[in-house]
Amino acid sequence: MFDSFNRKINYLRISVTDRCNLRCVYCMPPEGVKLLRHEDILSFDEIVEITKTAVAMGIDKVRLTGGEPLVRKGIIDLVTMIGEINGIKDFSMTTNGTLLDKYASQLFKAGLQRVNISLDTTDPEKYRQITRLGNIEDVFRGIDAARKSGLSPIKINCVVKKSSTEPDALAVRKFCNENNLQVRFIREMNLETGSFSVVEGGSGGDCRHCNRIRLTSDGKILPCLFSDLSYDVRSLGAEKAIRLAVENKPASGTANHSKQFSNIGG
Repeated sequence: MFDSFNRKINYLRISVTDRCNLRCVYCMPPEGVKLLRHEDILSFDEIVEITKTAVAMGIDKVRLTGGEPLVRKGIIDLVTMIGEINGIKDFSMTTNGTLLDKYASQLFKAGLQRVNISLDTTDPEKYRQITRLGNIEDVFRGIDAARKSGLSPIKINCVVKKSSTEPDALAVRKFCNENNLQVRFIREMNLETGSFSVVEGGSGGDCRHCNRIRLTSDGKILPCLFSDLSYDVRSLGAEKAIRLAVENKPASGTANHSKQFSNIGG
């Protein structure tokens, strides 16, 4: 599929839940966010059928996100179902890593190829401050489990205030270099003001070459993270919703006043 700016759209990011076991300061306010009703969340069968339609239309790269995807009950079953779809060349997941120690081996056996793990500091106390609830040792165990399971490459997503030269970012880079991990630095974004930049070490935020659309956990196809445009698969059907999202994908992001990171999946 090509959009109106001749960008090849081959990447679908799927938010499987708006729930998370952490409360990161740049993702959620202290009081938390209003969660979707369970009946509004897409079922596994719906997600799989939408993904099959997307693949038939030209999608060959799929990433599962959240919230935190590993808190979705039965997530291994969903990974297995998506992993069996012919035509997917790149199948990955973004996770905070705190549950990977439990699930990494099962995810790999189910067909997941690789993971991106969020880690903004190597300091245990700072990690707890950033996540409000987290224990950094859970992430370290998760990284080790991912490596042993065969998930590869393992990429680390590190959110920074302004640059990768900040002390916490430098410590994360050192940790990654010492542990054969790839690191990506992501400047803190703001949906409402449209504040974003190109990911250092990745392709996110580069509007000229954007190749992705997003499926939210309640069934909306989003052509752009920084746009209020969305197309409901339940009312339009998957093929029409995907086609409209691709046809109306903007040249670049502006702002998003209708969604939050916690329910888009980043």
